[in-house]
Amino acid sequence: MRWVELKAELLAIGSCRLTGVDASGYIESSVAGPGAGGGGSIFFSKGGKRVRLSVSPDSPVEIRHDGDGQVHLGFGNIETTGILEQPALHCPRQAYITVSGQCIFSCRYCPVPLKEGRVKTPEEIAKMIESARDRIDAISLTSGVVGSIEDEEQRVIEVLKRIGRQDIPIGVSIYPTPNTPDLLYSEGVSEVKFNLEAATPGLFAEMCPGLSWDGIIESLDSSVALFGRERVYSNVILGLGETDEEMESCIRLLAERGVIPVIRPLTPAAAVASYRRPSAERLLRIADVHYDALKKAGLDTTKARTMCTYCTGCDIVPGRDFE
Repeated sequence: MRWVELKAELLAIGSCRLTGVDASGYIESSVAGPGAGGGGSIFFSKGGKRVRLSVSPDSPVEIRHDGDGQVHLGFGNIETTGILEQPALHCPRQAYITVSGQCIFSCRYCPVPLKEGRVKTPEEIAKMIESARDRIDAISLTSGVVGSIEDEEQRVIEVLKRIGRQDIPIGVSIYPTPNTPDLLYSEGVSEVKFNLEAATPGLFAEMCPGLSWDGIIESLDSSVALFGRERVYSNVILGLGETDEEMESCIRLLAERGVIPVIRPLTPAAAVASYRRPSAERLLRIADVHYDALKKAGLDTTKARTMCTYCTGCDIVPGRDFE
């Protein structure tokens, strides 16, 4: 079985049972993104490629830890070996930090507004980065929205001013104002990710009330002009009710603009907890479309230096998971 096929099967399930020798040192907990507020997750790696799975006692996937990060993975007729990677901050080799673990918006798929997460200070974030300095190749910042979109933008700018320009790349993913691309660029940020989240404007309006699809597109266009092609990304969730044709149109819309799409399998939560994760077959089908769109647009995911496309744990990434 090719790695991309195994990864699709695992992402379609999204979880694993940890057995064997204590593996608590390999478990990370999230306050944003897939698995926020859950029981933690692990990074299973094989041949230099990785997948992130939440830890659940009810999962059909068993990962048996034999010690020192060496594991056996099994489910159905699949048996393979690999390793557990130790996360630095949130994921391997990155300090991926959530500035504000709260949000004033109520996107239907997101558990963050249901939590009482903390707002980290610039000083606290600087100390976190220093604590992981010998284990990271990148710094990535993301955030909810506390107060207002403008307040959160300023909060992230203050973090960037506190940590200063670094000798490793910095990526930022926040909800943008029209000024956000210029402000982040002026602070020395290397890459940005502004998330469309849903494959169509109609679905976006349903899933993200109060936010602007067109505003995000405009910020992505501005960012490509500033940061360059292959330095701008956008998450699009697969499984919110879009058709394959609608997802393909969205992928090509982004790629043709010089934006690398990040196709994120839905983690059912919050108001969409009753939805199903996309199947392995659909993940592979969309991955092929994604590959073709990137190739035609001349975009190379191997040049990613920060955030999700650099990590690859939560998504199938053409060019990194398969060629």
